[in-house]
Amino acid sequence: MSLDIQSYNMFQNTIEKFVQKVLIPRELEVIKNNKIPEDIVNEMKKLGIFGISIPKEFGGSDLSMEQEVKITFELGKASPAFRSIAGTNIGIGSQTIVMAGTKEQKQKYLPKFATGEIIGSFALTEPDAGSDAMSIQTKADKAGNKYVINGTKRYITNAPIANVYSVMARTQPEKKSSSISCFLVDAKLPGITIGKIDSKMGQQGTMTSDIIFDNCEVSEKSLLGNKEGIGFTTAMKVLDKGRLHISGICIGLAERLLDESLKFSINRKQFGEPISKFQLIQAMIADSKTEILAAKGLVLNTAQKRDNGENVTLEASCAKLFCSEMLGRVADRAVQIHGGAGYMSEYPVERLYRDARLFRIYEGTSQIQQLIIARETINNFKLN
Repeated sequence: MSLDIQSYNMFQNTIEKFVQKVLIPRELEVIKNNKIPEDIVNEMKKLGIFGISIPKEFGGSDLSMEQEVKITFELGKASPAFRSIAGTNIGIGSQTIVMAGTKEQKQKYLPKFATGEIIGSFALTEPDAGSDAMSIQTKADKAGNKYVINGTKRYITNAPIANVYSVMARTQPEKKSSSISCFLVDAKLPGITIGKIDSKMGQQGTMTSDIIFDNCEVSEKSLLGNKEGIGFTTAMKVLDKGRLHISGICIGLAERLLDESLKFSINRKQFGEPISKFQLIQAMIADSKTEILAAKGLVLNTAQKRDNGENVTLEASCAKLFCSEMLGRVADRAVQIHGGAGYMSEYPVERLYRDARLFRIYEGTSQIQQLIIARETINNFKLN
């Protein structure tokens, strides 16, 4: 599904203005308080940002993948914290239900996700299971018409403020995908403890923490799709889509870094002229612009394929790998163009450089993407 062109163009223009006139000017406020101001969250809700990936029948905008990534190009230009507050509702927090939820589960959660009335969170990573998601140790033992969940989840985005968690837990002991199920867990249930909010290298204002489940009892109706064993496969499908979303955010942030570099190099003078006239500065600008355009082409092409119903596991991993690594290179050049000023906190590139580092890690590290790309490429190759 998708919005009609006129409605979408109006929405995109509104988001662009919101980012430039509201979000970017208030970034330092977020850094100072390590929190998104409530009035901004409310404005994001009014604009419909929380519901861009939710089907229309449940109150969302139901943007196509191509439309969604174009919105992320704009949202990515501001501090990642702003996107993060809505990101789990847009992506990994809601899409498990969109893809595999029962009709009852969709009706219960999706309208509230779309409005931002509730915040969702995706609980997969554990202390001893990061990239190796198949090794999760959190268990959900059947007890009559309930399940009892025990285990710890780590680095869970929006965990301190979420109302519902999509919890991946082992319902069978074997190490295989069909042994892992997904549960939609109310954050207020007894047996749930939220760890301290993580202190991070960058991305201040985003909230991550541990979630500890200690004999937490959940109804059997909380089992995603009312079916055991679909948690892992659903999570992988969700991550395919999420990797395109994250790739779009990387592109937006790279464009912001290039804009900051251009402003600085045009105004900064050395040897009596703007440093933007120096060929080695121009080379860094050219490399960054080229990589950004290449990344956009890859992401838009992959999004269009997904909208056409094609399997894009390979392309989504290519996009996540290339875009996150590209962002790192653009961020490094931005600091270099600024020289000593780029190392000072009074300039945005110092903060954005630190913010950029995480994109090569979460929702699948660059090394995991390389393994997926190699696996899919080898499996797709046919010998003559």
